[in-house]
Amino acid sequence: MPHSVVPAPYPYAIGDLQGCCPSLEQLVTKIPDDAPLRFVGDLVNRGPASLETLRKVRAIGARAESVLGNHDIHLLAVAAGVRNPGSSDTLDAILQAPDREELLHWLRHRPLAIHENGFLLIHAGVLPQWTVEQTLELAGEVERKLQGPDWKAFLADIFGNAANRWHEGLRGIERHRVVINALTRLRFCTADGVMDFKTKEGLGKAPDGFLPWFDVPTRRTSDTTIVCGHWSTLGLVMRPDLMALDTGCVWGGRLTAARLAPEPADRAVIQVDCPQYCDPLG
Repeated sequence: MPHSVVPAPYPYAIGDLQGCCPSLEQLVTKIPDDAPLRFVGDLVNRGPASLETLRKVRAIGARAESVLGNHDIHLLAVAAGVRNPGSSDTLDAILQAPDREELLHWLRHRPLAIHENGFLLIHAGVLPQWTVEQTLELAGEVERKLQGPDWKAFLADIFGNAANRWHEGLRGIERHRVVINALTRLRFCTADGVMDFKTKEGLGKAPDGFLPWFDVPTRRTSDTTIVCGHWSTLGLVMRPDLMALDTGCVWGGRLTAARLAPEPADRAVIQVDCPQYCDPLG
């Protein structure tokens, strides 16, 4: 008699943690023990337990993977001594931890994009000109820089709002700035992919001539379900082509996990309420 094959459980994607380890611990008790976990970035910063959160996600091991968010890259730059800490940072415990180097090494070896089972996971957004394949290729270019021996020098040059538009002729650091800005900071852009970095409010506050990156009509990734975080004022969005999971945990909202099932009707959502660690109006 042939043995029956038990299907592997679908992964669960988890929204921005931002150092809210108690909320993560509460959430994972509601997820099947054998389900893979996929974090959409911003594991650290602003919340009260950035060190514990980083340790927790790393300790999960092969079951878990995370893309890099803008706060994660900021931590690496501060640790490298090429960027000043922000006034609302909660990174000191990581920077002073005895296992600091192991944690930072693990963090800078995380991807900027993950493509599996028909889903594309990134932290913020994807420019309309990019296909899934090109997104992964560009992410890989930056990943190799972050994982290489000159990662500190690379981070010293990578920040800047002026790199706000993609074109195929971009090379070197300008090319990589655009890639990082899109994948870790994008909310609104124009139809031809010019990015806005000032507006952090929800859909009703789009600057003139701009629209949410995922609503650009010519977006070349529109046939792939993209899973992202980063945009807490957007809130939970569950569309066939988009799963936006930043529900403002650190701001006193919720921490969200969503089942990465092929059929939208099977994409169950799990949430836990979170204490307010930061004032959105502060």
